[in-house]
Order: sequence, then structure tokens, then C-alpha cells
Amino acid sequence: MRPFHIVLVAPEIPQNTGTIGRLAVSTDAVLHLIEPLGFSLEDKYLKRAGLDYWQFLDLHRYRDWEEFLGALDADARLLFFSTHGEKSYFDEKYRPGDYLVFGRESAGLPEDFYTRYREDLRVIPMPGEHSRSLNLANAVSIVLYEALRQTRYSI
Repeated sequence: MRPFHIVLVAPEIPQNTGTIGRLAVSTDAVLHLIEPLGFSLEDKYLKRAGLDYWQFLDLHRYRDWEEFLGALDADARLLFFSTHGEKSYFDEKYRPGDYLVFGRESAGLPEDFYTRYREDLRVIPMPGEHSRSLNLANAVSIVLYEALRQTRYSI
């Protein structure tokens, strides 16, 4: 079993997705992309950010959220990360196999997720006075490495 799954819902910036793909390869995670994508998977910026790691990426692509849900095992655990979360990502007890779900760069998760998955929303604290959100690739890295730390996954 792979330690973690990274799920990007409608990502818009190819460099972020390329960087996250490289992160996934480096941590043995699986990357799931939910359309619509704001770029082509052939994009030169995506490939530049992913470097030569992209060929080793365990990548899954879905037409929409419902197709993604239909592909999951019944016991899959989804955790959502958003500035709208009320619980800190620090307080989560991560388990190998968790799906770590992130929204698009400009608008976050789809609006209905904030009620549909309210209990599963987590936030990364940003105590800075002028901060609205973190870069998507940085947010994924922060959460993934906390999950790896907690589960003592050996890299």
C-alpha cells in the first residue's frame, strides 16, 4: 500500500502540479488529478517543474469528483485542506492510505465541499497578518510531510 494519496481538484497552475508530482515520486505517494485542469499534461512548465521524475509518477486522472469517488475503496479516508477549515492539520491523526485533498489555486475547493465535507476540513495555520493562502505546492508539502512524520514512514 502506498503511504498517501494527494488529490488535486481542478488545479490551474502547471508549475504547482509539476512540483507536486515530483514530491509524490519522492515520497512514494500517488497523485490524483480531478478535471477540469487549467493546463495540458503536455505543458512545458509542468514538465519543467516535474523534471525527469514525471515518468515515475503514479498518476490517476478523473473527469470529475464523482468519477474519482467511484474509483475509491469503501474504506478510503478523505481529508480536505482549506483556509475554511476549523480544525488544524496539526491535530489530525494521519493513517497510511489517507487521501489528502486540495482545491485549485484561485478559489480552493468547490463551494459545496465546505458543507458536504465540513467535519473533514483541516486548515494550515497562517498567523501572518497579510496572508490569504499558501502556494498549493507548499501546502501539499507541509501536510504530506506531517503525515509522513506521524506515521514514521521511512524514506
